[in-house]
Amino acid sequence: MSETYIQYPEMMSGRKILYVHGFASSGASGTAKSLRILMPNAEVISPDLPVSPLKAMELLHNICDTQKPDLIIGTSMGGLYTEQLYGFNRILVNPAFQIGETLKTLHGMGKQKWLNPREDGETEFWITQTEVDEFKQVMANSFSQINVEEHRNLVYGLFGDKDPLVHTHDIFAAHYMNAIWFDGEHRLNDSILLNSVIPVIHWIDDKLSNRQRPILYIDLDETLVDYHNGIHKCTEAELKQYEGRIWDIPGYFSRLEPMPSAIKAFRQLSLKYDTYILSSAPWGNPSSWTDKMLWVQRWIGPAAFRRLILSHHKNLNYGDYLIDDRIHNGAKDFMGAFLQFGEAPYKTWDDVLEFFSHIGG
Repeated sequence: MSETYIQYPEMMSGRKILYVHGFASSGASGTAKSLRILMPNAEVISPDLPVSPLKAMELLHNICDTQKPDLIIGTSMGGLYTEQLYGFNRILVNPAFQIGETLKTLHGMGKQKWLNPREDGETEFWITQTEVDEFKQVMANSFSQINVEEHRNLVYGLFGDKDPLVHTHDIFAAHYMNAIWFDGEHRLNDSILLNSVIPVIHWIDDKLSNRQRPILYIDLDETLVDYHNGIHKCTEAELKQYEGRIWDIPGYFSRLEPMPSAIKAFRQLSLKYDTYILSSAPWGNPSSWTDKMLWVQRWIGPAAFRRLILSHHKNLNYGDYLIDDRIHNGAKDFMGAFLQFGEAPYKTWDDVLEFFSHIGG
């Protein structure tokens, strides 16, 4: 990957990750290489999959039986296969659950070129009706062994909101709880790995290690969100109708942009702390409750999945740190350390990061 200086030596240290590549790829894919760079102390197993879907599934089951990976990550076609490796922690990225139907429409039939080097040295392969029929056999076994643990805890699905090839979010969400959108297309790149895949690996690693991190809450308005500059995105009619109470403008919160360095800071802190967003929403503007969730999904993404708390009584939340620009809604009575954002010594997010770096975070 281009940002080779970014590494997480403690993440999945001493653990095994099985990476299952996509169609026309190989175990030498860029994603497998990037995973090894990002987590240098993890063992990344990344086999070349046979062209035959049935033989590929046989190989993967054998690897799971012998290697017993702690985590399996599958992309595209590999996501289809990975879903069926029941009993393991799994991340499916843009899983191609309907590949048997889409190969013909996406010019996947006939002679194809391998996109990455293969151990056998082959550079081309064929997709015939035999392989299509085998894909359909494999597809028929999807979602066949789901129990409560699978449904709630073992499987995460990551879906690019700009994916032009695969659209299986709703299929996944009908069977598993953890369906997460991310900002991106079908193929993984460095940004998607860092900002969408790594946060999920981080949660799984903490679960496997029974690791309890200090709890950190971060406010939205004028802390993560540039609240006051949103006035420039309002129409004159809106400003006139809601004079003195712009917070009641429907859709106002979803228009806002982040504070400088806020997204970088949240993502960085979320890998060190059990991090949540703790905000209040105007009681008289029902859309604001939805708008805040939409803002979090758009700007922060997977790192904040199911981590938005809306409350007018922040003092009731158990935790170690609260970063908020105001003392209201229970903030001043928070049980842990209260860092008032925008006031010295926490005037900017760089100041906040310096503080946490000083205390070891």
